[in-house]
Formats: sequence, structure tokens, C-alpha cells
Amino acid sequence: MECQECHERPATLHFTQVINGEKTEVYVCEVCAKEKGYMNYPEEGYSLQHLLSGLLNSTFESPKSTTGQQTKELKCPKCEMTLSKFKRLGKFGCPDCYETFADSLDPIFRRVHSGNTKHYGKIPARIGGDMRLKKQVDVYKEELQRLIKNEAFEEAATVRDKIKELEEQTRGDDS
Repeated sequence: MECQECHERPATLHFTQVINGEKTEVYVCEVCAKEKGYMNYPEEGYSLQHLLSGLLNSTFESPKSTTGQQTKELKCPKCEMTLSKFKRLGKFGCPDCYETFADSLDPIFRRVHSGNTKHYGKIPARIGGDMRLKKQVDVYKEELQRLIKNEAFEEAATVRDKIKELEEQTRGDDS
């Protein structure tokens, strides 16, 4: 495959970027990658710490680069895990860590999970009928709010009718 930038040399590098579920792929040669800034330090290898710090949206600092200013880092009271240790390891030490570091987790989860911060899970096919209906009602209600905000009242009326129909189905299943 030829380089998408210069169209002269063969592409030796493949970069994929996913932002908010939109995937962009670029195929470039090493020369263009250096010139266009796709690679910051092409002569150095990347360590696992660099990879994790990139995924967790933080910067990697080597011990040599500390400025001498020590800031008190937040620690989990139960397992004494620090946020920097979590970023380095990629996993928590105990369930209390989620509460301790709650303020710092949202940006990390957004980056790792392509902008998503909520996990809805899967519903078993045989026993999840009612749950699916309730979930669909929630989806329609969000869509209804968006349509009302955008003043698309005719579409909003259609969605409102769908919500009423699904709610009647769930009430009919309960009796």
C-alpha cells in the first residue's frame, strides 16, 4: 500500500484513531509520519507505562523529570492504592478505590471506552422481555427530550405514541 501523504513511498505505519465511535485510519511511510507529527519520538521504543499513560489520558514522567515539589497524592484508605499507581497498573486494589478516585475516573473511562461512561450490560434473551421494553422506553424518552429541544414536534409526537404503546405493553404483562 502506498503512503497516503506523499504517494511516493510504501506505507509502513498504520494509525487508527477512534473518537466518539468514529474510526479514522491513516497509512503513511516513516518519513511522512515524522514530518506530519504522527510520531513524537520515533527512535525510542514505547514501554508498557507509555501505553497505559496514553490510554489513561495522563503524561508519563520519568523519575528524573520531577521538579522537587511533592504534592500529597490521594490514597485509598483500605488498600493504600494511589491514582498514579492505578494509572501505571491499569487496575484497582479494592472496591473502595472506585469511591476514593471517583472524581478522576470519568475522564479515564471516557478515553478508554470511546466516550462512553455507562455500561448497560446484556440482557438474557429468555427472561429479559420486560427489561428490554423498559430499556426501550428509556431510549425513546431520551429521544423525545432531544426532539422537543430541537422543536421537532411532529417527530416528538410519534415517539410519544411509541412510549405510550410500550408502557401499555409492560402494564399488560404485569396483570
